[in-house]
Amino acid sequence: MPRRSKTAADSQPPKAVPQVFVVSDGRGITCARVVQAALVQFAGQNYELVRKANVRTKREIEAIVREAASAHALIFYTLVSDRTRRAIREISQKLLVPTVDILGSPLTALNDLFHTAPGATPGLLYESEREHFDRIEAIDYTLKHDDGQRPHELAAADVVIVGVSRASKSSTCFYLAYQGIKAANVPLFPDLEPPTELLALDREKVIGLTVNVLHLKRVREARMRGLRLRGMESYTDRREIARELRAANAMMARHGWRMIDISYRAIEEIAKQVVKLRMRKARSR
Repeated sequence: MPRRSKTAADSQPPKAVPQVFVVSDGRGITCARVVQAALVQFAGQNYELVRKANVRTKREIEAIVREAASAHALIFYTLVSDRTRRAIREISQKLLVPTVDILGSPLTALNDLFHTAPGATPGLLYESEREHFDRIEAIDYTLKHDDGQRPHELAAADVVIVGVSRASKSSTCFYLAYQGIKAANVPLFPDLEPPTELLALDREKVIGLTVNVLHLKRVREARMRGLRLRGMESYTDRREIARELRAANAMMARHGWRMIDISYRAIEEIAKQVVKLRMRKARSR
């Protein structure tokens, strides 16, 4: 069979994915949102968004612009300091890197309206909406770390909830997340040691939820009926539940994790107790 001759197209390297740099002296949330709103109009286009946050010095600016120049990238920026704004304009012009100043026109227009210069304080938008952003970040973290997921990231949690199945771990974590608290949860099993990442945490960060046998039995039975599950008799067996709870409680005590009895308590009451225990630790430092 004759071999196909190599064409010029065959010898060309694969085309690099276009990069869009988002540069900010704050967290970069505002700039990223504006860029993503514009990118919606280019559906199907492949690109990489590179965020550079908390950029405050000319040296940082120069390094970022050089990186963008090497990648043939486009830079969008929200810098409120005159010094950094001037630096990114000068360096990008020198290195021929295209830039878009997201705040430039609004700041100029408002300066004309108010007849006063802007305050040039980075991160003010984030500070004004800190509670909102913290809640979004906490909910995202909690969703990703439910039921023992991503144990290698447990150290980033504000609190880690442990306990047996159906001990209200997830519900408590999501209630906490809505308050801006990054909460992860890890299930405990009678014949298994918990993840090493959990054991490596400060024991004051880990809080165990325990419950009485009869209440847990009713909760599990309701769960089984709701999902129409069969063939899991041990899951609702009173003696097996007692064995699980004894093993979990012993494990919590052995590792020095504080416990909350959640029997007949509402989720908000459990979450309030968790916050109280964490605050007590913070005050003692």
